Amino acid sequence: MFGVKKYNDKMLKTLEVFQQELASLRTGRANSGMLDIVKVEVYGQKMPINQLASITTPEPRNINIQVWDINNVPLIDSAIKKSELGLNPQIDGQLIRLPVPDLSEERRSEIKKIIKSMGEKCKISIRNIRREGNDELKKLLKNKEISEDDIKKNEKIIQDYTDKQITIIDERVSIKEKEIMTI
Repeated sequence: MFGVKKYNDKMLKTLEVFQQELASLRTGRANSGMLDIVKVEVYGQKMPINQLASITTPEPRNINIQVWDINNVPLIDSAIKKSELGLNPQIDGQLIRLPVPDLSEERRSEIKKIIKSMGEKCKISIRNIRREGNDELKKLLKNKEISEDDIKKNEKIIQDYTDKQITIIDERVSIKEKEIMTI
């Protein structure tokens, strides 16, 4: 039998990932979530910084990373420099300081483009999930496991989920763009 909830859950998970990506974008204020997208190649695998160190924001324009294992300091430093964050780490023993500079008008415009691009990618993922659900419905109809009426009803439910998620994505993109341009 066809489960519409499975596709709604996939869409919600996609939206959750999008929100995490948005939170990681730099808005001119220090935010430990900015480092969530940075992965460090350590112990034979890629790990997020928050699993290798304590992250604090003692001031609005500063992030402190207290690294637990001194051997990981250069690895974290390198990973931050390679990321798209545009931050320049300052190392003091096992403490890495990340000053967060003000955003230039040029950088704000770049970030705005990145936000739009992230939103579009998320919408494409949502639409792919919708297509996947509709394809499964067609397969069930072909195998005579479901009626035409059930297909129409389920396609409408999936479309409603899709429309709702895309509206949320557009709202989040708009909010983040305003945040970028006002700070």
